[in-house]
Amino acid sequence: MSAPIPDHALIGRAKHIPTAATTPTLSLSPLTLPIPGRLVPLQLRITIPTTGTHLPIILLSHGQGASNNLSSLNGYAPLVTFYSSHGFAVIQPTHLSSKTLLFPPESLIDGPLCWRSRVQDFKDILDRAEDIEASFEAAKGRLDWTSVGVVGHSMGAHTACMLLGAQSKKLNALTHELEIINMIEPRVKAGVLIGAPGCDPGGETQSAMARKVAPFFADTSFKEMITPALVVFGDEDVPDYLTTRGVEWHRDPYTLSGGRKDLLTVYGAGHIFGGVSGWDAKECDDESVERCEVVARLTWAYLRSQLVEGDGSWEVACEALKGLEGIGMVESK
Repeated sequence: MSAPIPDHALIGRAKHIPTAATTPTLSLSPLTLPIPGRLVPLQLRITIPTTGTHLPIILLSHGQGASNNLSSLNGYAPLVTFYSSHGFAVIQPTHLSSKTLLFPPESLIDGPLCWRSRVQDFKDILDRAEDIEASFEAAKGRLDWTSVGVVGHSMGAHTACMLLGAQSKKLNALTHELEIINMIEPRVKAGVLIGAPGCDPGGETQSAMARKVAPFFADTSFKEMITPALVVFGDEDVPDYLTTRGVEWHRDPYTLSGGRKDLLTVYGAGHIFGGVSGWDAKECDDESVERCEVVARLTWAYLRSQLVEGDGSWEVACEALKGLEGIGMVESK
């Protein structure tokens, strides 16, 4: 009988947020899927626990940070390791916007952040479930494709919002009228949005940089986003490079959305939430093993309760958080 796997020595008070026992994991990367019409085949990393069946699935969408490698299937190890070692299968694509690919701007039909192709990546993954399992013998027959959630950070959170029902607009080059873009994915049952972009109606509060690389943020509509989601908000996550609206901009996916939503406010958190995008990452200006672990445990608990019938992890975790002064708070609507 193997000994229990210990937690990181620096997780601090996060240890008081209950979670399941830690198990070893297996990972396959890259798993390559040819996709008709895509500039390059879709590359994935899939990470699973060594034991268990009917594993719920997390689709993880990377952000667009300053690092050269973390914005790809190689990033987000703190979250991926935690989720997979506690009973989830985690699937990470490298989106076309990744610096590991770096296509010429003129080759990208939806701008440098590839906002629509990012969403399509996950639709393609769900369409190719059989191919994915066939490519990873250890995963074959163990994944529950009816229990799928999405986790996104930063630009990845915008991708997740679109899968959950948020809508955007695009100018029709022929009619010069704005068309509604709706890419909701009903196979995704719940989501976690970490440091998500908000909206700037009409673009008046957007920064010059946002108008250049992410004009689609301006007219994002969250009211149609009715799929359950947890919005993770850092009270020191100041988005001045994208908007003049301040930190409250990141609350929009909660404040303006329809359906059942929860908001986790993480005190003291900047945009990387203690280091969710990678261990010891240069892009992290608020590095904290404790804070990162809090985010991992609470988002894990939320998705367990959304995707596993009868699971009470979220309620238990929220109750534990109440007793941890100065960590954060949860509200719901």
